[in-house]
Amino acid sequence: MPSQLWPYITPGIPDELFESLPGIPLSQREIRLLLIAQLRLYPNSVLWDIGAGTGTIPVEVGLLCPKGQIIAVERDEEVANLIRRNCDRFEVKNVEVIEGSAPECLHNLKHKPHRVCIEGGRSIQEILQAVWNYLPPSGRVVATAASLETLYAISQSFSVLQARNVEVVQSAINRLETRGYSQTFAAVDPIFILSGEKLD
Repeated sequence: MPSQLWPYITPGIPDELFESLPGIPLSQREIRLLLIAQLRLYPNSVLWDIGAGTGTIPVEVGLLCPKGQIIAVERDEEVANLIRRNCDRFEVKNVEVIEGSAPECLHNLKHKPHRVCIEGGRSIQEILQAVWNYLPPSGRVVATAASLETLYAISQSFSVLQARNVEVVQSAINRLETRGYSQTFAAVDPIFILSGEKLD
């Protein structure tokens, strides 16, 4: 459902409309669109967003799926409060913010996920293994990698877990920016988006 701040039914909220904190990751608009496309959400999906950062994915998905349930997991109290403030800014009511470190806190979550988005986490392989145990058949995981090490760790985990329908997309995005008197294209840092399904 649209909010006053974003009165549209399409995703792709401009980055500057979110409240942010220095040093806290913010999934940029074009990356969010790719992530949401890979999640393949149903209207009533339960989504776990692990390492939710600024809360851009919970806000976008909350607006797209007002009958769904989004659980944002964030270990830092200040960042968790930032997610809550961004949900309030966009009048999103179906996001629950959990303060805790994954994978240890996952057993406390009330709703089991249909979809999991992993945007961070020091122990990515442990997190993937843990969320896999909670996913139902046809459940889906989408994870991002900004480094070669993380890309390898996620890919290896998908192999061990026997994920099916694995897809890997690398972003290549340029934005028009004004610099002085001229307009130039500036590259957005590339990121890998990996997705896989649990079919058993």
